[in-house]
Amino acid sequence: MKSLYTILLAVCLFALSSCHRGAEAPIAADDDILLEHVGYPQAIFHEGNYYFTFQSLGGDSVELFCTSKLEDLAQARRRTVWSARRDTMTHFWSPEIYRVNDKWYIYFEGDDGNTDNHNLFVMECADPDPMTGQFVLKGPIETHAAWNYGIHPNLLQMPDGQLYLLWSGWPERRHETETQCIYIARMENPWTTSSNRVMISLPDHEWERQWINPDGHRSAYPIYVNENPEAFVTPDGQRVVVLYSASGIWTVYTSVGMLSAPVTANLLDTAVWTKRQEPLVVKDSTNASCLSNVYLVPSADGSHTDMLYEDKRIVDGNIIRDIRLRRNIKWTTGGEPILRE
Repeated sequence: MKSLYTILLAVCLFALSSCHRGAEAPIAADDDILLEHVGYPQAIFHEGNYYFTFQSLGGDSVELFCTSKLEDLAQARRRTVWSARRDTMTHFWSPEIYRVNDKWYIYFEGDDGNTDNHNLFVMECADPDPMTGQFVLKGPIETHAAWNYGIHPNLLQMPDGQLYLLWSGWPERRHETETQCIYIARMENPWTTSSNRVMISLPDHEWERQWINPDGHRSAYPIYVNENPEAFVTPDGQRVVVLYSASGIWTVYTSVGMLSAPVTANLLDTAVWTKRQEPLVVKDSTNASCLSNVYLVPSADGSHTDMLYEDKRIVDGNIIRDIRLRRNIKWTTGGEPILRE
């Protein structure tokens, strides 16, 4: 039997081919295209260099780039950190790199070939240079005592040094429907959770629950989606913001949602989190170009925030994903990033 992800990919290809001309997706012609035909960008800046990861085509490896300028990414140093040839795992998706306590950590997701067994993983490098040092797999991260499904790991480093892990997971094993929620847990160290998981977002708004395309094509059963959380402390240091993707990626309704909480709050208390009632970015059925999978990264000089994002569009009936860079993102007085001019 084909895996669900194989089926969903086929549905995605067919459904997205029905999109036509652009409308309100915030794709700017002068935004730099960094890499073509790939997605899920993430980067950090450390001692003069950006360290950049993305989801490799096919998901059979974890790739790492190093460059002093993000716009020169195509010419950057590059290495394969992990590959399916080194392990029995596969489906290495949505990697992200972080620097914690003078060591490097790359978070990613993988499974044994069955996507129902998807887990979160992290590997560590103690060498100062992650482009040459050895990464050691620290093992899967336990996110649930009964079963461990999770996708899209994201590490939040608070100003006081406390670490939190965010990811997308199921409240319970899927049966006739599937619900992907955003979870958070406190970390004892970069590879061990020290609290139970806490759900901070359930796809309960209509714009988070779209799984049927206008032409009737759909997934095999209802799937309601909150996924790909990316957490940041706002430039003023007052709030924690979590950007996430909502509704099925195989639909024309993919949206960017936002959660926020005071930076001084107990982030494991669901009551402190506020969900924006409307998406920051929405893609409608007439929109051929979509901004998604957003990651915010400080500029090299620390003076402003730049935005990495995935530009998903249709060319001759085929899905094209490019990673783009937008400079100098503005923020509202209420602490919201302005993703659309």
